[in-house]
Amino acid sequence: MLDRIALLLLIVGGVNWGLLGIFRFDLVAFMFGGQAAIISRIIYVLVGISAIWCISLFFKEQELIEARG
Repeated sequence: MLDRIALLLLIVGGVNWGLLGIFRFDLVAFMFGGQAAIISRIIYVLVGISAIWCISLFFKEQELIEARG
């Protein structure tokens, strides 16, 4: 379940970065009152934590293969 939440947050972050890159539009800041708003900052931090968490997904498949073999 935690993997899915992390992936969802990374999707939100990825879409936000795409909008920033293409249109210079920060969706999170727009929705929650600016980049400095506490809710926006919390979302940015959660996306960052999710990215760190998802590093472990690179190694999960290898662990499953080794466990089966």
